[in-house]
Amino acid sequence: MSSKRVRNGTLFLAATLTAGVIAASAALAYPAPPPDPSLPKSTVPPTVQDLRRKMNDADVNALTFRDMDQLFTTRTVARSGPVWALPQSQHPLDFSYTYQGQQYTAEQFLERTYTNALLVMKDGRIVSEIYRNNTTDQTRFIGWSMTKSITSILIGCAVQEGRIKSLDDRITQYLPELKGGGYDGVTIRQILQMRSGVDYEERYDFANPGIAARNHELALVENVVRFADAARTVKRIHPPGEVWQYKTLDTAVLGWLLERVSGGSTLAAYAAQRLWEPLGAERDGFFIMDGPPGTGREFSGAGFNATLRDFARIGQMMLQEGQANGHQIVSPEWVRESTKPTGGPGPGYGYQWWVPGGQAFQAIGLQGQYIFVDPATRTVVVKLSYFPPGAMEPHDETAAFLAAASAWTPR
Repeated sequence: MSSKRVRNGTLFLAATLTAGVIAASAALAYPAPPPDPSLPKSTVPPTVQDLRRKMNDADVNALTFRDMDQLFTTRTVARSGPVWALPQSQHPLDFSYTYQGQQYTAEQFLERTYTNALLVMKDGRIVSEIYRNNTTDQTRFIGWSMTKSITSILIGCAVQEGRIKSLDDRITQYLPELKGGGYDGVTIRQILQMRSGVDYEERYDFANPGIAARNHELALVENVVRFADAARTVKRIHPPGEVWQYKTLDTAVLGWLLERVSGGSTLAAYAAQRLWEPLGAERDGFFIMDGPPGTGREFSGAGFNATLRDFARIGQMMLQEGQANGHQIVSPEWVRESTKPTGGPGPGYGYQWWVPGGQAFQAIGLQGQYIFVDPATRTVVVKLSYFPPGAMEPHDETAAFLAAASAWTPR
């Protein structure tokens, strides 16, 4: 895969992010809105609410992005059993990359693109593992929208178990609560593809809040509603399947679906049993929770937290066509199908995975979280960052670095 193809594909992603697709504007601190008398009063202390409104700001996010369990109610995704040992052979990052006509070293990249932690794997071996800003191999970082790709893996598990009979089933067959709204008549496949057609613009202008900004405030800051509950009343703007439009609400519906088909379990428990334990994770992961404590749900669209190496294990599992630690976690067919472009703008989007060009695919999270997988070069890169809100230059530069890292042969 050429560097040009990776850069062009990820430049498209950056343009998409600029348009507000992954909620960059949510990263700007904003004042508390007036209370809604139709909703219960929040039990979250006002100071904690204020910290949640500021958590993405550039002056604090290097810290908050690795301490989300101090800001939110959480639900553990427990590890168990043998850890999947990842062989290591540390090498200096002795390559350079070109960005905007200038050549930079990989060492310069770390500071230039607000890196908290970086890991590079080649053919199943860790060749570089770097922690910065007082983080360690025990630090658990939020993946933001990388969580969407993890939710996709779990949907694949539910399909192969027969809990979901077909991706072409309508979502209301499993969630009848959605009948009569915008999701009525939409298939699971269309939701996976971000082609639900519902009217949920991923825009977070809190001075003029729309449905997404209001949902963020009520579900994640004040915890007075469940994030997925907006799916009950959301309207339709496009026929299902016709228009690609990025929506965290779509992934929240998929999380609700997994909860429903898991047999009375929780999303965290299902993730532990089907992914985290067989993966051989070395530390518990956790979801931040939306909604009232005790009744809220795991934030399946952007709320999963894990260590750098455990995120790398997910990438390596996907590189190995669903196999990890002696287990076939999800089928090779699912890995291939979910990371294949399904249409939409630019280079393409799969089932909650970005496919910006060539064979490489990525999980990408708000403000600089990446799991990059390139089957052609047997490369996995995980980068956990703290980009400033709305800054597109670090996304573009990371694209150039990922292309160079993929082409790099450690010596």
